[in-house]
Amino acid sequence: MLKEMLKEFREFAMRGNVIDLAVGVIIGAAFTTIVNSLVTDILTPVLGLLTGGIDFSNHFLTLKGGSFDTLEQAQKAGAVTINYGLFLNAVIRFVIVAFAIFVLVKQINRIAKSTPKEAPPPPPEVALLSEIRDILKARA
Repeated sequence: MLKEMLKEFREFAMRGNVIDLAVGVIIGAAFTTIVNSLVTDILTPVLGLLTGGIDFSNHFLTLKGGSFDTLEQAQKAGAVTINYGLFLNAVIRFVIVAFAIFVLVKQINRIAKSTPKEAPPPPPEVALLSEIRDILKARA
């Protein structure tokens, strides 16, 4: 029974779609590194310069525990807070990442379209019909 199960698992793992999925996950992880670097190292500093370095991370609402100047102080004191500034930062980062992915995919698609692809050869039936047509034209 164990031998059968191992054989079945091996067959499952070696199917083409499982291998394709594994390759996709690995390439996705590598692509994530590139996109994160693009956002963190290139786009975010430019946006920070344009917006004057606005950071929402210390914008929060204290529900219980007193009044604090920074979120870090509130968290150390154990205060109950709604961290809407961190949420806004996450939304902004998501928009930046989504835009960066859009631009990258658009450029990749543009490059892929510009490379001419050879037309596949016609099926044998079409080639035969073309030959017959050419012979009939030559007789006429």
